[in-house]
Amino acid sequence: MSTQTQKKQSNVVAIITMFFIFAMISFVTNMAAPFGNIWGFKYEWAGMAGNLMNFTAYLFMGIPAGNMLIKFGYKKTALIALAVGAIGLGIQLLSSVVGDDIVVINGEVPTTLNLFIYLLGALVCGCCVCMLNTVVNPMLNLLGGGGNKGNQLIQTGGTLNSLSGTLTPLLVGVLVGTLTKETTMAAVAPLVVTGIIIFVLAFIVISFIKITEPQAHLGKVKYEHSPLAFRHCMLGVVAIFFYVGIEIGIPGELNAWISRESFEGAAAVAGSLAAIYWLMMLVGRFLSSIISGKISSRTQMVTASSVALILVLIAIILPEDVTFVSPSIESLNITAGEVPLKCLFLFLCGLCTSVMWGGIFNLATEGLGKYTAKASGIFMMMVVGGGIMPYIQDWIGRNYGYVDSYWLVIAMLAYILYYSLIGSKNVNKDIPVDEEPIDLRDL
Repeated sequence: MSTQTQKKQSNVVAIITMFFIFAMISFVTNMAAPFGNIWGFKYEWAGMAGNLMNFTAYLFMGIPAGNMLIKFGYKKTALIALAVGAIGLGIQLLSSVVGDDIVVINGEVPTTLNLFIYLLGALVCGCCVCMLNTVVNPMLNLLGGGGNKGNQLIQTGGTLNSLSGTLTPLLVGVLVGTLTKETTMAAVAPLVVTGIIIFVLAFIVISFIKITEPQAHLGKVKYEHSPLAFRHCMLGVVAIFFYVGIEIGIPGELNAWISRESFEGAAAVAGSLAAIYWLMMLVGRFLSSIISGKISSRTQMVTASSVALILVLIAIILPEDVTFVSPSIESLNITAGEVPLKCLFLFLCGLCTSVMWGGIFNLATEGLGKYTAKASGIFMMMVVGGGIMPYIQDWIGRNYGYVDSYWLVIAMLAYILYYSLIGSKNVNKDIPVDEEPIDLRDL
């Protein structure tokens, strides 16, 4: 077997490994919402607390994770992340066996010790997925040689990410059945144990897999600048912050709006509409994985952000008394019901947001060379936007109207359109980024 053939096979193994890690990211992250529903029945404030812990971890782990890539490389960083993930799930599992002893916060808010243990586990799991994200995005981009091919690999991994993320809440639903105030974390213990087993097996398998380190020399390289010295990277960091806010805010506020306003027959399908949004993201990422080898990231981003702007604007303008019957998909536990036609345009936005993560990352890291790992860490830190911007949107919704809260989404989409058209152009090509360009396809 020739050396060239061995290296190509090594790249294939590395790509498959990164795809698997991409799926693991959403498997862990999407546990937060259905688990939060269990706690929300007991304490209203705790419904999104686990989700908040996941996103808060990105704020503190983003830059350290990027530095870990430089110091330890992609494989070791992935192994550390998998170990941390197993520990985080173990802590959450512990919350299912600890009793409901009452603990009082500031003498006013009664809660239980097992809730605090769960939140700690969610924070640790957030650190895990932050590190995994830091590894998988630049690795796939580099394995594809950047450009259209790099974006195609990211979108393909994103398809598996969406599939895994769709399956997680469905599995929770099967385990929990009917949710009541008596439901506890013990009901989902089998899923948590399964997650721990998967992490352990993944750790063992990846330990024996030889992964080409695309930037192994960077630990000895002198960094004269910050990745933020590149305008397109700095503006891309802001774009990622807004994008995650859009991705989480659109279905989150849709769910809150229908549930709280209780349109006739619509309360029962509030969660189902959010599920359709994530299903649209799965479809969008799958289609993007097919076309990204031929259609540039910029073209996809301009199209997606423009269409999303139009869809959200139509949703805002349409009268609320214009309704339709949402589809019923029994296999996905999606229930039919009469809801405002606005909702149709909102969950169709999933087709547009599906391509944005990979597109923004691809555009923002193009031409960064040795600064890619550090930039990836900064990007992961900005995922905290998924906690901050939906919180602001929900505040607007509760105080000024849920439909009007989508004007915030319009503003964020407008910025992403600007970034796609103008802000993503590399105007700092005079900054040295590598001794020699790195293209893993030629390794």
